[in-house]
Amino acid sequence: MSQKPPPKQFIKSPIEGTKSTIMISSAKGGVGKSTIAVNLAFALQHLGLKIGILDADVYGPSLPKLLNLKEKPKSEDNKTIMPLEKFEAQCMSMGLLIDEQTPMMWRGPMVISAIKTMVQKVLWKDRDVIIIDMPPGTGDTQLTFVQEVKIDGAIIVSTPQDLALLDVKRGIQMFEKTGVKILGLIDNMSTFKGDDGKEYKIFGEGGVKKTATEFNKEFLGHLPLNQDLRTSADNGEPLTYLNPEHEISKLFKDIAGKIKKYLPDL
Repeated sequence: MSQKPPPKQFIKSPIEGTKSTIMISSAKGGVGKSTIAVNLAFALQHLGLKIGILDADVYGPSLPKLLNLKEKPKSEDNKTIMPLEKFEAQCMSMGLLIDEQTPMMWRGPMVISAIKTMVQKVLWKDRDVIIIDMPPGTGDTQLTFVQEVKIDGAIIVSTPQDLALLDVKRGIQMFEKTGVKILGLIDNMSTFKGDDGKEYKIFGEGGVKKTATEFNKEFLGHLPLNQDLRTSADNGEPLTYLNPEHEISKLFKDIAGKIKKYLPDL
C-alpha cells in the first residue's frame, strides 16, 4: 500500500528589499505599542541598521502622526508603491493612502487585500530590518502576515495590569501555534515619576515579567510613562531619533541590543 506524499511545504521569504522582519504586537489596544514600535525602530537605527517601518493597523493607523508624514506615496508604474522616507527610514501605512478622517469600514477580505498590497507592492529598498506595527488582536492581519512572510520574531508589548495580560497570553499562544518565535516581552508604562520625585506603579507591578517567566520567554525590559516620550510622539519626532542620549532612549537602546542578536547576519 503506497503512502500519501507529505504535505507541500511553502517556503516563506522576507519582504522584498529587506533582510529581517520583526512584528511588534500587543494583543490589547491602548498600551503604547505604536510609540514603542517607532522608537524601537530608531533605536535599532542608532545601532547601525537600515530600518523600515510598516504600520499594519488598517483600522487605526498611527505612523503618519508619529512621524508627521503628510505626503502621499507615489507610484511610477501604477502597480507598485514607493515608501516615504523620514529620518533615513522607509515608511508605509494605510493612513498615508487615505484621508486622515476617513473611517476604514472594511470586512476581512478587504483588510487581507490591503495587507498583501503593503507586503507585495511596496518597493522597500536595502533595509536591514523592517519593523511591523501590528494592530491589536489575533485576527486576519496577524494570520495574513504569518502565512505570507518569513517573520524573524515577534515582540509583545503590555502594561502590567491583569486586564492587558489576559490578551497577552492569547497573543503568545497565537504566535506559538503559527510558528512565530517570540523574541520577548516589554513592560510599558510600568511606573510614573511624580513631581515629588517618587515613582508610582499606576498599572500594578511585575505582571509582564511574571507572564514572560510563565511562558518561558525573555523579558526585554521596563519602560516608564514619560512626558518627553509622549511629547515627541505628538510632534512626530521620535525621542530615540531626536535625543538618543535621553534616559528613555537609553532604555530603548538596551532593548534594541537584545533584539539585534536575533537578527541574522546583522
